[in-house]
Formats: sequence, C-alpha cells, structure tokens
Amino acid sequence: MAAKKEPKQLDELFHEGLKDIYFAEKKILVALPKMAKAAESDEAKAAFEKHLAETEEQVARLERVFEIIDEKPQGKTCPAIIGIVEEGQEIIKEYKGSPALDAGLISAAQAVEHYEIARYGTLKTWAQQLGHTEAVKLLDRTLAEEKKTDAALSELAETAANAKAEAA
Repeated sequence: MAAKKEPKQLDELFHEGLKDIYFAEKKILVALPKMAKAAESDEAKAAFEKHLAETEEQVARLERVFEIIDEKPQGKTCPAIIGIVEEGQEIIKEYKGSPALDAGLISAAQAVEHYEIARYGTLKTWAQQLGHTEAVKLLDRTLAEEKKTDAALSELAETAANAKAEAA
C-alpha cells in the first residue's frame, strides 16, 4: 500500500508563489523595453524605462527572499503573466501609429501592475505568517513600488494618453 501523501503546507505555497512572481518579473524585464520602444510620448517611454529599472531591483530583492528560505532562485511558468504580456504585444501590433497606442500600452502596464500587487500582497502576508521578518520587509518595499507605479500610470493615462486618444 502506498504511503499517504502529506498535505502541502503554507511554506510550500509561499515558495511556489515566489517562483511564480520571479518568472513574471523576468518576463516583464523582456516586455518593458519593447513597450518603451513602441510608446509614442516621451512621458510613456520614461514611465516604462523607470519601471524597467525598478523591476531589476525587484528581481534582486526576490533573489534575497529565496536565500532567506534556503531555496535557489528559479521561476515557474506563469500563464497569467504570459497572457497579460501577450495582450500588450497585441496592442503594439494593432495600434502602431495610432493616437490610442499609448493609452493601450498604459492599460497593459496597469494590468501587469495589478497582477503584481495581488501577488506581492499575498506573499507578504504569507511571509508574515511564516515568521520571515526580513522577507516581509523586502516584499513590502516591492509592493509599495508596484502601487506607486500603478498610481503614476493612472495619472499619466488621465492627464495625457487618454485625452490624446480621445481627441483623435
């Protein structure tokens, strides 16, 4: 008779979540330069380039969290981020040269931010429950950056991109 399989624990779920967001951040590192290149306005280009630099720091922070739990930094395929990034690539193709391009790119970037905010919020909570105090601080810093980026993208959309798209 086969041994009864032990139920998975919160620490395993936390590790799986880290692998998921690590994969997502790596995917975002590839997508952001394409979005910056495609953007029409200097403001949108600058926003994507700023987020690229932040994302590089966030990846380094995640690698530190992996160290804290004695695991090797590695990603696990995340279908959600693949779909979100693919939607952004579609916008680039379908709206190239259109006054609505930047509005579409910003909306795609916000979809990424909202995904990241959800993931980092959950991971921070789990880290707290697991007693990983240093990981909580690292994840909280990233969560705050993601929220700030989302707010900056909203402002950019409302003050420039959406109006430009509507005026055309």
